[in-house]
Amino acid sequence: MKEISIDGISLTLEDVVNVSRNGYRVSLSENAKTKVSHSRDYVEKLLQNEGVVYGITTGFGSLQDTVINKKDVQELQKNLIVSHACSVGNHLPKDVVRAMILLRANSLATGYSGIRLETLQRLLDMLNNGVVPAVPQKGSLGASGDLSPLSHMVLPLIGLGEAYYDGQLMSGEEAMASAGISPITLEAKEGLALNNGTQAMTAIGALNLYDSINLIKLADISASLTMEALRGVKNAFDPALHKLRPHPGQINTAANLLQILQGSERVVEQNTRNNVKGRPHVQDAYSLRCVPQIHGASRDAISYALDKVNIEINSVTDNPIIFPDMDTAISGGNFHGQPMAFAFDFLGIALSEIANVSERRIERLVNPDLSDGLSAFLTKDAGLRSGFMIPQYTAASLVSENKILAHPASVDSIPSCANQEDHVSMGTTAARKSREIYYNTSQVLAIELFTAVQAVDLRKDDNGKTLGKGTKAAYDCIRNVVPIVEEDRELYRDFEKIADLIDKNKIVETVQRAVGVLK
Repeated sequence: MKEISIDGISLTLEDVVNVSRNGYRVSLSENAKTKVSHSRDYVEKLLQNEGVVYGITTGFGSLQDTVINKKDVQELQKNLIVSHACSVGNHLPKDVVRAMILLRANSLATGYSGIRLETLQRLLDMLNNGVVPAVPQKGSLGASGDLSPLSHMVLPLIGLGEAYYDGQLMSGEEAMASAGISPITLEAKEGLALNNGTQAMTAIGALNLYDSINLIKLADISASLTMEALRGVKNAFDPALHKLRPHPGQINTAANLLQILQGSERVVEQNTRNNVKGRPHVQDAYSLRCVPQIHGASRDAISYALDKVNIEINSVTDNPIIFPDMDTAISGGNFHGQPMAFAFDFLGIALSEIANVSERRIERLVNPDLSDGLSAFLTKDAGLRSGFMIPQYTAASLVSENKILAHPASVDSIPSCANQEDHVSMGTTAARKSREIYYNTSQVLAIELFTAVQAVDLRKDDNGKTLGKGTKAAYDCIRNVVPIVEEDRELYRDFEKIADLIDKNKIVETVQRAVGVLK
């Protein structure tokens, strides 16, 4: 089985995906082991000296001034976890929880958190042996980090809570026993080291970001198929035009479109064909002509989120942070999720706009006043048959929901902990919302893809004209699972099949095999 080694500073998004979804095992680097042990030795020194250090010899939050007796240290750490594990709602998906464990372990591996090596290794044992804590998805303010969901993640480690093992939900104690792992007793600082950080929001957002990188490529493919169906003007994608406004996303999107449409005999040069009114067709509507500008802006937003995630997955985000070589422990605010909250709100907005413009292209395909000669709702005997009328309704519904979900969570804050924690990020809400927006957007794109291939097949005057290399590959991939709609049928079944292709990234992979890697 494949394995990655973590050291706290070199984890990649690809590593997160491989561990959380593809079952890669995780080990600690030798350097990480040395740093973790060195940090722990310093914590033990602080305990011996009986100094006042937040969360080590004091209570938590607004109880920071309450000094804890040395004999109560184990109970303090256990109480921290059990009292903070109070999230509600459906459980987070298995891949998200596995990503949470990995990200928390990677942060601890830097050697600035004061955890014992054996406790960190026991956390990795859970990950490597298939124990997936049951973590309800709602209950984090995103500062002090993800206290509640991370506490649920820790419960099975100490023989409490619930966890999934071999696909079955059971008590944390049973899951650990089934995996052959002994629960552990937390010592000074360890509970705080485990539940104080941004790893729930980052896990949700990082996996969504990975999927979004592929989804934006799919959006370019979907737009290209609509261009084929509507005999769009390709001059709008000329690189000379985009060099004059050199946003990277815009330039890369235009390049993708030309790459996908390479060899097409259906898209045209401006003024080279007449429209249904017999007039030269000069330029397309914005939803076609401005794809580089619209998709490109979303692509740049995704790049921004990626930069922030790459920093966060290799950051120390608990409190206090232990600096043994400086002979100090500093109380600060690295747990505050504001950087991630902004990034995931921005990601959600970017995905929402992809759905917005896709729905407008669907409307152009099904509306006979806009489709340049295609039959109403892409069906014969319109009236007797509704054809693709209602898929546009579904897309409009999803787009409207996205507009609500895209309202930023990060502009909200609510004081907590007796006003000690008087500003919070709501970053985990931002991450969860962005995931729901991703789902809605993927469904809108599935509808556009299906509608576009139907329109391609109905464009009788283009019979014999070849599709582009990339659009042909996408067309074939879709037609392999859904046939042309000759008569009204239960279209949701077709959408499910295309959505499955999207989930497995089959369409993007197929197109990239035909034309090369998209940007």
